[in-house]
Amino acid sequence: MRKPTPPKKPDAKARKAGGAHLTKQQKARQEEQRKARRKRATRDGRKPPPTNIFKAALYWGTVAGLWLVGGMLGFGAFIFFSLPDTGQLNIVDRSPTVTLIDARGGTLATRGDLYGVPVQVNELPAYVEQALLATEDRRFRHHFGFDPIGFARAMLTNLKARRIVEGGSTITQQLAKNVFLTPDQTITRKAQELVLAMWLEYRFTKDEILTLYLNRVYFGAGTYGIDAASKKYFGHSATKLTLQQSAMMVGLLKAPSRYAPTANLKRSQARAATVLQNMVEAGYLTTAEAKNAKGRPARPTKWAADQTPRYYIDWVLDRLTQHVGHTNQNLIVTTTFDPALQSLADRTLTHWLDLLGKKHKIGQGALISMDHSGAVRAMVGGRDYRTSQFNRATLAQRQPGSAFKPIVYTRALEYGLSPKTIMRDTPLVLNGWSPRNYDGKYHGEMALEDALARSINTIAVKVSERSGRQQVIETARRLGMTGRLPPHPSVALGTGETSLAELTSAYAVFASGGWSVHHYGIIDIRTEGGRVLYTREGIDREKILSTSTAKTMTAMLERVVEQGTGKRAKPDGLNVAGKTGTSQNARDAWFVGYSGDLVTGVWVGNDDASPMQNVSGGGTPALIWRDYMFGAHHGKPKPQLEKQDRPVRDFFDTIFDSIF
Repeated sequence: MRKPTPPKKPDAKARKAGGAHLTKQQKARQEEQRKARRKRATRDGRKPPPTNIFKAALYWGTVAGLWLVGGMLGFGAFIFFSLPDTGQLNIVDRSPTVTLIDARGGTLATRGDLYGVPVQVNELPAYVEQALLATEDRRFRHHFGFDPIGFARAMLTNLKARRIVEGGSTITQQLAKNVFLTPDQTITRKAQELVLAMWLEYRFTKDEILTLYLNRVYFGAGTYGIDAASKKYFGHSATKLTLQQSAMMVGLLKAPSRYAPTANLKRSQARAATVLQNMVEAGYLTTAEAKNAKGRPARPTKWAADQTPRYYIDWVLDRLTQHVGHTNQNLIVTTTFDPALQSLADRTLTHWLDLLGKKHKIGQGALISMDHSGAVRAMVGGRDYRTSQFNRATLAQRQPGSAFKPIVYTRALEYGLSPKTIMRDTPLVLNGWSPRNYDGKYHGEMALEDALARSINTIAVKVSERSGRQQVIETARRLGMTGRLPPHPSVALGTGETSLAELTSAYAVFASGGWSVHHYGIIDIRTEGGRVLYTREGIDREKILSTSTAKTMTAMLERVVEQGTGKRAKPDGLNVAGKTGTSQNARDAWFVGYSGDLVTGVWVGNDDASPMQNVSGGGTPALIWRDYMFGAHHGKPKPQLEKQDRPVRDFFDTIFDSIF
């Protein structure tokens, strides 16, 4: 028997016809299904969905709207209950401020979150408010905390540029974010910002909001509030800001660190010019007034723009916790810093590196200068702090070369040798290693004082081996050198490592007559109320060399400058002592020495330890050292070196040291 042919499935065209193709049986079956669904909906207490397409759209639209309203109410409740405590408005979360005072009583620097005196907006020049509104929120006086027009304009601008070029936040929103919220870019945070902005508009007048904003916003260089920033950059209160200064201050708000005049003056001035143009467009200035102001841009005070003491400042701040630990109190720190010597050191180093650096492949240099007690008066840790904050005066560990030889000869004097002791400059082999002189020659018999003056390598090694290589290393440790000193015969030639600060401190022991010297920069630390937390007074210095040994070394080092490798370091009319140093392949070149007042060390080289070209300690470092020391003593009394080379006085100094 033939099976009945099943009904054909309707094609797409037939389906679009709205079911006209269906048989009577199929239509009846569909109707029965509809009735069953309606019956079930009625039994469950639900209203059956409409069958008409327009009614269905209205039905489902209502359902979606109810869900949307419910979601918004829930999100609003979440935002409301997650808002921060608005009591923070009058609480300033700040870190302690540290004020550094130089040796002359002037303010060297202020670090930490620096807040100025709160100022009312009506106490400021009108230029401040005009520049602020023209640049940040032109409809500030007319919106309720959120500016729909400004927001739409900003979004349109950003869409055209296909990147974020303009923000849509009002000043009130920025205040809410700065005071109450984190900088996270989330929908929740933006919603909280909007709610808080409207609360601020309800709670405060427009002038009060501007006052709060200007006293709380960050202006760069560690300053919060317009008064602190004005004093930092221009040296006076915000109530005295000029048009150009006001434009520069408002220009900082876009990116305080990037546009700070102490970081990049040209960039800061260009941003201020943009603010002036905004003031023209907003109707606050005429084109002529803006042009005149752009022609005479603001400049920070000389000291605020000066970058030279930054290495010194960082070095001192790093040592604060060693003396007072962690504290929440504002501190006043008296330092050993001398502004005049610092300026001289920076100019001198820069001059010679600019003059000879390219020719001799010298990339970097450092200088440190201290008195005989170790008080650091000037420090240059590198060629340019803005490009490299690494302090080569205190942190870099480099080979001192022949600048280490005075330590070798100090041990020899303690062993019993004298400057007049004769030794032979001849070939020497120790465990397969053989030292060579700088000129490649051997010069026969000579006194130790001449060997040091001429920096003879073979005799330095012989002296080290004779008086005890390990004892030489121990002498270096006693003089304060903490770097790596390998127990190899070559240690006598400075193949170990040390920092410029430590090596200079070791020479200061000779200058001080044998007393221990630890370089330092802090004299005392006090609270703002005057309570002393730390003072350098009373710190004991130890006698680590006999007076006669120290004075004899001074006489030998003076001979280096008068007759030996350090002749180019001799300043006119000044009695000095010192030693040159050059490491293998001229990777490092040094000159370290002292006068009756100052002990100064100079290093030049490259950060990657690549060789320099035709450079030795008696060249560029000696020239830098000479010019600095001459300038440091110019117009001042020139004290004589305390040296001892007479046997009778030597004898009595030895007796004195043994008794006391």
